[in-house]
Amino acid sequence: MRFLATEIPEVILVEPDLHRDDRGFFLESYHEAKYRAGGIDARFVQDNHSRSGRGALRGLHAQLDPIQGKLVRVLRGEVIDVAVDVRRGSPSYGKHVARTLSAENHHQLWLPEGFLHGFQVLSEEAEVEYKVTALYRPEGEIAVAWNDPALAIPWPIPDPLLSPKDAEAPPLASLADRLPAY
Repeated sequence: MRFLATEIPEVILVEPDLHRDDRGFFLESYHEAKYRAGGIDARFVQDNHSRSGRGALRGLHAQLDPIQGKLVRVLRGEVIDVAVDVRRGSPSYGKHVARTLSAENHHQLWLPEGFLHGFQVLSEEAEVEYKVTALYRPEGEIAVAWNDPALAIPWPIPDPLLSPKDAEAPPLASLADRLPAY
């Protein structure tokens, strides 16, 4: 199992060991001691699973009350997964990491507390599963415009399918007073 730092070192790409044979494959999707040794020292309290069609964009979201970290993986299909640092005072504030996660590569992306999360479906359909470190509370969540020019995220599909909440989300600058300190 490999734990790779990204352009923002706190965001970690996980490449699990894949064991293939004539029957298919086996991998550990989570192992507390190995993940802790790899830099992901988190206590997960909830798993979420979503299915979306090609071009759907979910995000950019963060839960700030209680603050939440996420470990994301794709069970079916392929997505571009994005983490945006929104920790006030962080040297990487407003910067993003984008990685392709798929059922084929089995990679996972760790987003620590204080990061926005979003993904766009590149395949005909994708199923995304993510572990979180705090229970979901709708009133504790923020949404930021997926196309905020200040973030400059190069989404592969320019005209995404969005929820009403995501279509109306404000730019990051308008939420600065609600963001966690670094």
